[in-house]
Amino acid sequence: MNTPNRDAGLALMRQHALIAGEPVAANGQGIAVDDPATGEVIGWIPDLGAAETERAIAAAVEAFPDWSRSDPHRRAAFLREWARLVDENNEGLGALMALENGKPLEEARGEVAYASSFLKWFAGEAERLIGETQDSPLGHVILTFREAIGPCALITPWNFPTAMLTRKLGPAFAAGCTAVVKPASQTPFSAIALAELAYRAGLPKGALSIVTGDAATIGGVLTASPAIRKLSFTGSTPVGRKLAEQCAPTLKRVSMELGGAAPLIVFADADLDLAVAETIRGKFRNSGQTCVCPNRVYVEASVAEAYAKKLAAEVAKIPVGPAFEEGVKVGPLIEDKAIAKVEAHLEKVKASGGRVLTGGARHALGGRFFQPTVTLGGDDKLFRDEETFGPLIPVFPFDSEAEVLGKANDSEFGLASYVFTRDLDRAFRMGRGIEAGMCGVNTGIISTAAAPFGGVKASGYGREGSVHGIDEYVDIKQVTLALR
Repeated sequence: MNTPNRDAGLALMRQHALIAGEPVAANGQGIAVDDPATGEVIGWIPDLGAAETERAIAAAVEAFPDWSRSDPHRRAAFLREWARLVDENNEGLGALMALENGKPLEEARGEVAYASSFLKWFAGEAERLIGETQDSPLGHVILTFREAIGPCALITPWNFPTAMLTRKLGPAFAAGCTAVVKPASQTPFSAIALAELAYRAGLPKGALSIVTGDAATIGGVLTASPAIRKLSFTGSTPVGRKLAEQCAPTLKRVSMELGGAAPLIVFADADLDLAVAETIRGKFRNSGQTCVCPNRVYVEASVAEAYAKKLAAEVAKIPVGPAFEEGVKVGPLIEDKAIAKVEAHLEKVKASGGRVLTGGARHALGGRFFQPTVTLGGDDKLFRDEETFGPLIPVFPFDSEAEVLGKANDSEFGLASYVFTRDLDRAFRMGRGIEAGMCGVNTGIISTAAAPFGGVKASGYGREGSVHGIDEYVDIKQVTLALR
C-alpha cells in the first residue's frame, strides 16, 4: 500500500538511534520493525548495548546542570514550541505510528493530539514550580524549593508510543530533568521522530537521548547507574518488579504504570445504550491493547442478557482492517503471540460455560487480525488474574452490589475501573470502594492530561499527568534562615 498518508509517515521515519542528538546507525543488520497489518518490514533500528547507553547517560549528566538551572519560563516556551511542531506534524506522526503500531490512522492522529496536550499542560506546570515559606518553632524561617531530581531513565511501551513518551518527558523537562529514553523495539520510530522535533524546538541535544536495542541490556545499565536518579516505566507487572529490584541498590526514585484487569460494572438502573457505547469506546482503542480497557464486564443479572445482546449487535458492526483503510476502527494486534493469547482466553471462557455472541475467531483478513468478540457467562477468574490485551469482551452476570464489588476487588491489579448507574449514592460508594487508582462513572474514557493517571496494588505506583505529575521529577529542598 502506497498512499499519501503512508508516505507522510515514511518521511518522518529515521532508522537510527539518537545519543545527545547525534544519529547512531546500526553497525550490522540491527532490529527489524514491521507493519503489524502485513508483517512487512518497514525499517531497522540499531541494536545498541552497554557502551552506547553509558554514552547517553554521560550526555544527560553533562547537560543537567545548565538545563535544571535554566529559567522555568524558558523550559515552558520550549515545551510549547515542541507542542506546536507536534501539532504541525500530526499527519506524519500519526501515519508513522499507524505503520509501526497498526492502530487505525484516525486513532493514531488522535493519539498525537493527546501527546501534544501533555506538552502544553506541563508547559504551564513549569511556570508554577512554587515553593513555600513557614515560620520555624526555633524562630527561623523555613523556605522550601522544588528542584529537578536529576537525569532520568524513561522506558516506554509499544501500545501508545507517542503519548506515553510525552506524558513522561513533559513533566521531566518542565522540572529541569534530562532523560535517556528506551522505547519499545516494536514502535521506536515514533520516539525518534518526536526527539528530532524536540531538538528543533530548542532542547539542548544532550538533554535527550533515544537508545534502541535489547531491553534487558539497556535496562540493566540504566538501573545500575548511580547517575540516573529517576526511573519511570510503563509496561508489564513482571518487568516492573524486576526493574524496581534493580533500582534498589542505588535508591532511585521509581514510578511504575503496570498491568491492569479493569472491571466495568453495569447496574440495572443504568442507561444501557450509553453503557454499550462507552464499553465499546473504552475497549476497542488500539484493538483492545490498552492497560485501562475493560478486561471483564459485570452486568446486573436482570439486564445482563439485554445488555450483552445490544453490545454484540454493535460490536458486530465494527469495521476491521489495516490502518490506512478508510473507516477502520479496529486494526491488527501487535504480534502473533498476542493473537494466541486472545484465543486461549476465549477457549477458557467457553470451556467454563460462556457463550460467544459475536466474533470468536481469527478474522478473514488473516495475519494478526482477530474478530471483535463478545461472550456471556462462564468463569471470570482468568480475567481477574490476566489482561487479555485484545478485542474480547467477556460479560458476566451478578446479583448484588456487594457481590460485584468483591469480584471487582478480587484481583492483584488495581489500575482502571468503570461503573454505570443513575444512582448517585451508588456511584460514590462504588467509586470509593473499588480498589483502583482510577474510576470512570458513566464513561469509558478517563485519560486526559489534567487527570492523575496511575494504579494501586500490582498495577504500580506514582502518577502521571495532572498537577501531580511533575512531583515525580522533583525533590523538595528546605533552606532554614536564622534571622538576626
